[in-house]
Amino acid sequence: MTRVNLPRIFLLGCVLLLISGCTGIPAGIDTVTGFVPERYLGRWYEIARLDHSFERGLVNVTAEYSLGADGQIEVLNRGYDPKEGKWREIKGTAKFVGDPSRGRLEVSFFGPFYGAYNVVALDEEYRWAMVVGPTTDYLWILARAPQLDAKTLETLVARAKAANFPVETLVHVDQSPRAVR
Repeated sequence: MTRVNLPRIFLLGCVLLLISGCTGIPAGIDTVTGFVPERYLGRWYEIARLDHSFERGLVNVTAEYSLGADGQIEVLNRGYDPKEGKWREIKGTAKFVGDPSRGRLEVSFFGPFYGAYNVVALDEEYRWAMVVGPTTDYLWILARAPQLDAKTLETLVARAKAANFPVETLVHVDQSPRAVR
């Protein structure tokens, strides 16, 4: 008779639950439909974000998306650390969760561990986007240009506030050339 190791099974279940929770979407929020992956490729500038240790203090932050040989999306995130006086970058991959015509992806920078990348607002011309993670602790406002007009930014921030994101702590990213010394 095979002996069942309940503590090990419980631990494995907890790990699987934790990992799957990192690729979800906040309650009451949905991703965009009609998403065209090829139009999303290219460079995006980070206009505003909720702060996290992996980006803290960085300016001139960009994300570059390209199509990988295997059909996945290659990701290159890059930002300048003015305290250290150098650029920091990290490469990863993204894959769609379900139908590619929905803006719901998982992105990985560390092997088999994926995090949610949910496009919840997108300009018809793909000039700006709002992306959220699995909880209301993760929010990015991106644009194709280093600056976003004030009215659009205000509208996106109001939308995020209505969805219970802590917009009062948004970091407005310095994209000016003078930020890189």
